[in-house]
Amino acid sequence: MGHLTTRDAYKNLSDRINWFTQGAPASESLYKILQVLYTEKEAKWVALLPVRPFSLKKAARIWGTTEAKAEKLLDRLCNKALLVDSYYKGERRFVMPPPMAGFIEFALMRTRGDIDQRYLSELYYQYMNVEEDFVKDLFFATETQLGRVYVQEPVLTNENTNYILDYERATHIIEEAEYIGLGLCYCRHKMMHAGHPCEIDAPLDVCLTFDNVARSLAEHNDYAKLISQEEAKDVLERSYEHNLVQIGENVREHPAFICNCCGCCCEALQAARKFSPMQPVATTNYIPVVSLEQCIGCGKCAKVCPVLAIAINEEENGRKEAVINTEICLGCGVCARNCKVKAITLARRPIQVITPVNSTHRFVLQAIEKGTLPNLIFDNQAFANHRAMAAVFGVILKLPPIKQALASKQLKSVYLDRLISKLSKVESDG
Repeated sequence: MGHLTTRDAYKNLSDRINWFTQGAPASESLYKILQVLYTEKEAKWVALLPVRPFSLKKAARIWGTTEAKAEKLLDRLCNKALLVDSYYKGERRFVMPPPMAGFIEFALMRTRGDIDQRYLSELYYQYMNVEEDFVKDLFFATETQLGRVYVQEPVLTNENTNYILDYERATHIIEEAEYIGLGLCYCRHKMMHAGHPCEIDAPLDVCLTFDNVARSLAEHNDYAKLISQEEAKDVLERSYEHNLVQIGENVREHPAFICNCCGCCCEALQAARKFSPMQPVATTNYIPVVSLEQCIGCGKCAKVCPVLAIAINEEENGRKEAVINTEICLGCGVCARNCKVKAITLARRPIQVITPVNSTHRFVLQAIEKGTLPNLIFDNQAFANHRAMAAVFGVILKLPPIKQALASKQLKSVYLDRLISKLSKVESDG
């Protein structure tokens, strides 16, 4: 790799990042961000790695070095949260985290002195809040969303709780997690350094990660602090009190994170405001309903709505009442929690929101929708071993758009849900 220029090293890394279903559009800002996060050597190393999980042995073979030297390099990358490690049947495995929720966020999940966090935050702000190509690609490039909203459980009535599913409850996710990590909110940390502090002065230490991601971030330079289930539930309570919205990975089983988000700093909620009525995250299965007999038109619900989905209308007789735009409403329940006269209640949506089974399921659905499925097939031996599945996907990608969409929906509902649990257990070759 010695003949590569510095620019080539980061260009190759950028190309490799874009093998993810979720990528990072190239720009001068991205190039500068990668320079802050990766040394030139690290960029060269990581650009050669698989997107899907790999072993120490495989990394050594790719880099053409000994396993002892490869492990030192891998540890160095884990210590910078540029890789996440895990253990599979006693063997240590590594994976490149995606840009988000991944290495972009990890860099600001704790205070650190090895990089200039203010400069990095300014670059992030330019790349995401000004240029916007990354945000549009992240939230609107696929029908299947990266994140989903959790309903605020305290506002549900007994009738509502009879119908809520386990995976819809943030408390259930906490109770199921083997490891729980607590870190700084990347969004508010970034905006603070970039000169745009949180408008509601929400707390920073409310970012939750789970299971292997939490363990790896905690073990390598304390990017997260391991906490108990009760402490995690306290984080939820603090977040409810500050009218924050819970947004987690859009999966039913073992999501990697739950963020507690404010409308002024969170990229997802900012995107919901800017690009309405397009939805950047999957909504809850609830929708608020206003009782016109009880509503006094005080406007508190409109003030706290994170996506500005509520307006206060004034009738000819001077009476004011809250009106909810259900097309853009997230169903988070913040409005209901703040209604002092209990004029807002949550009702189950008439059409249930479908949530992918797990991360592998979500990756495949997004790859089909984005046309990047070959990246998964050729990068991950797990898919290559299923030749019939690969052949079917290859045909789908060649279909006209309308037929491709129809086939995609059929795969989602009939084929993928059955196969994905098996496929996710098949690891790539060593």
